[in-house]
Amino acid sequence: MSQANYIAKNHHRTIWLSDIHLGCRDCKAEFLLNFLHDNTADRIFLVGDIVDFWALQRRVYWPETHNQILNLILQRAQEGVDVFYLLGNHDELMKPYVKQLFGNVQIHSEFIHTTVTGKKLLMLHGDKYDSEVCFGKFHAKLGDALYDVLLWLNRQCHAVRKRLGLPYWSMASYIKTKVKKANEAIRRYRDAAIADAKRQDVDGIVCGHIHYPQMEMVDGTLYCNDGDWIENCTTMIESQSGNLKLLRWKDGENKTEVLSQMNWGERLSKLDEAAA
Repeated sequence: MSQANYIAKNHHRTIWLSDIHLGCRDCKAEFLLNFLHDNTADRIFLVGDIVDFWALQRRVYWPETHNQILNLILQRAQEGVDVFYLLGNHDELMKPYVKQLFGNVQIHSEFIHTTVTGKKLLMLHGDKYDSEVCFGKFHAKLGDALYDVLLWLNRQCHAVRKRLGLPYWSMASYIKTKVKKANEAIRRYRDAAIADAKRQDVDGIVCGHIHYPQMEMVDGTLYCNDGDWIENCTTMIESQSGNLKLLRWKDGENKTEVLSQMNWGERLSKLDEAAA
């Protein structure tokens, strides 16, 4: 595979991104652009809800930064980066194009990635687990309404902090961690994902959907949720030696911080450490 001609601070074997929600006013497109300009990879997995067709059907919102993200991803695909788009629920309008190419981007519903050390990771968006997580129609509708309120509060908080010269902080994410029902739903979702990984006889699973970044080993299976670019601004990377890291973009410092990692490689090289 030919390498793209980018001068970036960090180059990885693999980058995972999900829940960008282009077309939604809560998308943190500027932060993602900064991350992508500083980080390149041999392959990029887009783990669903990249374009938010639901939001676009309600209200057309498409600033230039959203164009720039799509153009940058398509450009890297044209220049030799392997780009895989795993469809989610907000971009399900593209399901007729599963297993086809779109500008050198491969479209799938699920895919199994083999790390450099031979570990197999099932990858999918994760909306198929909703029936195993939901507490009933009333709680589902109530949850959607409350989430809209959380995102509105998040926007107001971010606007105030920005005027004060303070870095981004997710009020929505903080509040969610304090709600018992939300934490129970997150646990149910994780358990459903792990059960699916076990059924498919893989070493781990990478998903998105619930906007809750997490990496942990459960009963011998690695569960990874690479988070989102609505609330948390998180991503996951595989280093050249096979180590996995869950990262959060820190806009105030223009770099990432490591939230969790799985050292599946033989060693942590200096390159791996620099990628943090």
